[in-house]
Amino acid sequence: MRKTLFISTMISFVIFILFSPVFIRLVSYLHPIVLVVVLLCIVWLVIGLVLFIRKETINLPYPLFLVGLTLYSVALVILLFFRPNEQSYNSMNLVPFSTVAFYLSGKVNWLISFYNLAANIGLFIPYGLFLRFKRFSQWKAIFIASLIIACIEVFQFVSHRGSLDIDDLILNLLGIYLGCVLFPLVQQVVNIPNTKGPIDR
Repeated sequence: MRKTLFISTMISFVIFILFSPVFIRLVSYLHPIVLVVVLLCIVWLVIGLVLFIRKETINLPYPLFLVGLTLYSVALVILLFFRPNEQSYNSMNLVPFSTVAFYLSGKVNWLISFYNLAANIGLFIPYGLFLRFKRFSQWKAIFIASLIIACIEVFQFVSHRGSLDIDDLILNLLGIYLGCVLFPLVQQVVNIPNTKGPIDR
């Protein structure tokens, strides 16, 4: 298991270094902590894929799981509310998929378009997994997440730290849903004690 984790981590760092010229460009638009978040996501993804391919399972202590999720959440809050050069936002979009269509139109730098669409989905997948690990049903998890994300969107808007965009809510919830869908696969490679029991219906 240690060998698997070591090799997976090394592969992750190689991938990060190879694509670092692209990732570094994100710092122009986002807090530098985005590089840490990207690296962590690559590490988690590679480790998960390697464990799945090798049919191995890692035991992750529940306290360590909570610490990791808390640190990840802090990094995400920094990304959401702290921008370079004190950027201020006050725009609002309540038309579903209009922002998505704009990013796909080719009028925006491809890196910005890709990051905004992919990150709004991918960065919220861990929360779908977390709610399922806590034995919430899929739809209850999505309902809880929708309330929390809606509050974040409103707070971003009133604090001028982000726009109020229905598409962000839709994409974030899609990430939560994907986390719920991927939960059975993740269970095959990650065992977290103290999260067993019947799933809430």
